[in-house]
Amino acid sequence: MKNKKNTISKWTFALIAMFFIQSCSDKFDDIEGQLNADDLDYSNTENMIQALAGSYNIFATRGWEEPLLLSVRGDDVNAGGLGDQQQFADTDNFVYTQDYWMYNSLWNIHYGDIVGLNTEIGLIENFKSFADESGQATADQYIAEIKVLRAWLHFNLARVWGDVFIIQTTTPDTEIADGPASKDEVMQFISDQMDEAIPLLPNMRPNERTDVPGGVTRYTAYALKAMAQLELENYQGVADTCGAIISSNKFTLYPDFYSLFKKPGELSDESLLEMQFSDYGSSTGDTFYHLYGPFGPQGWTPARANASDGWGFYEPSMKFIKFMLDRDETVRLETSVLWTDRGIAELQADPNYATLPSFVNKTTRDGDIINDYARALFASGKHYLPSVQITTGRNDYGGGKNMIVIRYAEILLMYAEALTRGASGTGMTADQAVNLVRSRAGLGGLSGVTSDQVMDEKFAELAMEWGIRYYDMIRLDNFSELSYDGRTFSADKQLLPYPQAQLDALPTLGGGGN
Repeated sequence: MKNKKNTISKWTFALIAMFFIQSCSDKFDDIEGQLNADDLDYSNTENMIQALAGSYNIFATRGWEEPLLLSVRGDDVNAGGLGDQQQFADTDNFVYTQDYWMYNSLWNIHYGDIVGLNTEIGLIENFKSFADESGQATADQYIAEIKVLRAWLHFNLARVWGDVFIIQTTTPDTEIADGPASKDEVMQFISDQMDEAIPLLPNMRPNERTDVPGGVTRYTAYALKAMAQLELENYQGVADTCGAIISSNKFTLYPDFYSLFKKPGELSDESLLEMQFSDYGSSTGDTFYHLYGPFGPQGWTPARANASDGWGFYEPSMKFIKFMLDRDETVRLETSVLWTDRGIAELQADPNYATLPSFVNKTTRDGDIINDYARALFASGKHYLPSVQITTGRNDYGGGKNMIVIRYAEILLMYAEALTRGASGTGMTADQAVNLVRSRAGLGGLSGVTSDQVMDEKFAELAMEWGIRYYDMIRLDNFSELSYDGRTFSADKQLLPYPQAQLDALPTLGGGGN
């Protein structure tokens, strides 16, 4: 089951009505239809916002396999899916097949979306040429927003493959002919682009925007810059950039970790970037959903009848679960893992875990029962929406659930890591940053926090989110952590191989560092 997504050509852009929204529960409303760019009246500059809307639609329309493939190699998550997609399970075990369709899909969709975003930038530039001074400033802001979304796509590509193309046009023949940029060059490109975007973007939280609720702001750009600086191991740059977010005093952690990943936590004061999905609260009609089925358990007994189950392709690792139990984690472990009796029994087969907390139970606090299924022992709780929160009349697993991309907890922990690695910061200490995160988790404070403690906190807090754990271990050359449960990781396994179809089509790619 492959998700095929059409690349938006330079002659068209989607009409997406996501504006003048009355509440955070109303999201990206997809109005069918496309316009030929030759038919657009660029002098009607009010229509410029449609190109921005099209960009958010491009950003949020992800193939189901993309977040799975970005994450699966970490020691926090296993492939699951036993009996299906063997090469996905092989990837989890660091055995790579160059012609595996998922690799090519991730590459194609990401680059197709980059070109699509460049198309929307071009349309806005056409509107800008007809705009007055105020309209030109609006156009600059919209373009800056799109560049942030484009930077996130480049960021993923560089972390997965290392040397990749930087594409800033709709006809990238020349950029491809010049060959791929190194990973460090891509990260510096992202950082520089964010420096250009920051002063053009709204000085507010995403959820404070009234024109595009949840849209990109300057703090989203700061976050992308910090992430790029972390990959460059420029820890002072990380501290400075995260410090700008922290010192704004605009962001706070959502108080309920469990609900953060469900409907109540959507577009919270913790969110810096979020993919928004919805059925608009209606039991019939259009929907704009992400396909969450791959994350979910098979054959569950939902509290709300007829809610669909999942595919069993994404399993929290036993290593992660034991790590969390050893730390006396409660809410973060309950939130992160959906339990089966079979998984619990296998956990208890280890005498160290014979007695488990009461929340380690196949019935979630919302009444959904996670029955045994063959493909995995556990399922991801962070990608689970309780069946009672699915709109009446809708049945898709996770239907309408948002997907958080960047949140304030990650900013705090990046900042703390940077300080423990020698950077200087202002306004908050590493202890204070870590303890904010720990306090929400119901854990006591730390004093004199070390880099290793920060990394443990990141493991506990950010597990199963966008591969953060895997790429941290790669950045730190901490390969021993990735050699677990029979896996053997080595330095030559850090990057996925370029998809064979891309090597065949793009001769300059073969000269890269992969």
